[in-house]
Amino acid sequence: MNLFRFIPGYTEHVYEAGKEPLLLMLIAFLVTFLFTRGYTRIARVRGWGSTHVGGVHMHHVVVGIVLMTIAGVIGLGFGPSEVFEEWLAILFGVGIALTLDEFAMVFHLDDVYWSPEGRTSVDAVVTAAVLLTLGLVAFAPFGADQEQDTAAGFWLAIGINVVLVTVTFLKGKIKLALAGVFFPPFALFGAFRLAKPRSWWARRFYDPGGSRRRARKYRRAVAREAKRRKRWHGRQETLYDLLGGAPTREAPREASGRPKGDGR
Repeated sequence: MNLFRFIPGYTEHVYEAGKEPLLLMLIAFLVTFLFTRGYTRIARVRGWGSTHVGGVHMHHVVVGIVLMTIAGVIGLGFGPSEVFEEWLAILFGVGIALTLDEFAMVFHLDDVYWSPEGRTSVDAVVTAAVLLTLGLVAFAPFGADQEQDTAAGFWLAIGINVVLVTVTFLKGKIKLALAGVFFPPFALFGAFRLAKPRSWWARRFYDPGGSRRRARKYRRAVAREAKRRKRWHGRQETLYDLLGGAPTREAPREASGRPKGDGR
């Protein structure tokens, strides 16, 4: 549709590059999440009831799954026109937001929406937003282009990036690894940094009771993680409170609405 053709460079770098559906998906995702969280936060304060179907609380993750299924089936199975494809991208973005907003509930199989565990949903939303954004600006790893380079050079560049992403992931830097899939410098940075002390890499290659070199690396990893948490944890908590609302410091509730352990 070339919706934002009035923006300099949009036609060339977004529309003609085939990334307009991804942009519309990202916009729909962000708008839906903001409206959904806004409504649930107001409902929490005012004590508004939730939607029920047949006496069962209808969580909006159900609506999100249905929307993503519809958009996916039509988009992959029927080869829609350009305009219809972009409407499907919007629908899919709405579905992603509704689903990830309650990701923590699905992960814990419990109604932890307003509990500290519910912050997992905000983590999932932030990660998805970063991935969608990086998808818009992504380029081939290390400038590899299959149309211009030899096949060997192309696959070598891809292979290097896969190794870097894998190492970054094993070092416990999940967000950097995901970002590195689309933007290789993130993976390069993560692969050469110290691993997080509880990661697979640290358990395998750092050892507080091992050789001097391994013990030194372990101590450095622990010190760096403590320093990072001291510097950023409070700011992250504040940001997550702003995005998703502050959690209640009480026991999680079951989907029925009763506190866990209530024998009724």
